[in-house]
Amino acid sequence: MLDDYSTHTTLPCQDRDRAKAWYAEKLGLTPTSESQEALTYEDGTGARFILFKTTGRPSGTHTQMGWRVPDVEATVGELKARGVTFEEYDFPAFDKATSVSVTGTTRAAWFKDSEGNLLGLVTLV
Repeated sequence: MLDDYSTHTTLPCQDRDRAKAWYAEKLGLTPTSESQEALTYEDGTGARFILFKTTGRPSGTHTQMGWRVPDVEATVGELKARGVTFEEYDFPAFDKATSVSVTGTTRAAWFKDSEGNLLGLVTLV
């Protein structure tokens, strides 16, 4: 029933201005629309995500949003150069030197935004 419709992600933020600055400085993203209560971002495919102002906090224990990128290692390097700190995990498929997990044909990395939302990058090879 819903397979013909696009989805969007909604992420909590406690400080709208801090989140807006972080997404601009670290990820190079600019909102396509904004209000006092929310920031909306949209990519070239029409997919969007919203940061909404709330007093609640994200758990940060699971991936809340991710990007499929052509080369996760290159993207990790670019984001590290912009000051993004990547998460480290202690499991065999995770390489702490590169901040990338390799499981089968999936390469992934994770980082938190200014609000504590856990975001991911993935390359499927």
